[in-house]
Amino acid sequence: MIALRPILVSKYNQPYSPKTLITCHVKPSKEMPQKLLHSNMSRRVGVIATMAPLLLIREETACGLDLRMVAPEQTLEEAESGVENHAKALLQVRDLIESKSWREAQKQLRKSSSLLKQDIYTIIQGKPGSERPPLRKLYSNLFNNVTKLDYAARDEDASRVWQCYDNIVLALNDILSKL
Repeated sequence: MIALRPILVSKYNQPYSPKTLITCHVKPSKEMPQKLLHSNMSRRVGVIATMAPLLLIREETACGLDLRMVAPEQTLEEAESGVENHAKALLQVRDLIESKSWREAQKQLRKSSSLLKQDIYTIIQGKPGSERPPLRKLYSNLFNNVTKLDYAARDEDASRVWQCYDNIVLALNDILSKL
């Protein structure tokens, strides 16, 4: 496969002298076709192309607020039927706050708020354009308070947690009455 051959031997370049240069070159062989020389690269590209979607497209969130703005995967009817249950689930965080189970409260808050966020977003998108701006403002206020509550629970600041919870209850009542 690799052939070694000395460069011209002359009176100035004696064989076996330290000045003798040996070069390497790839000798084409019948046993190793030219396309197999590049197969390593194509294997790498194939593995990367196969693994990239598995590594980059994950639906799991690692205990974080999943408040992405995406095209909803549900219909308006599904959102309207689920918004009440998800709102109740969000308000059930109160029991965990009263028992000062901060980590569990955060997990429950994150789960219920992401579902409620998707429902409300879908409903707002189904409204006429003139009705959307005030609903978006209420929506923003609600989920900003959810984020503040999450941070307050992380810091275990009970007074801030209760203040944010009260703001969430008010914002939730406002937005549900206008939907």
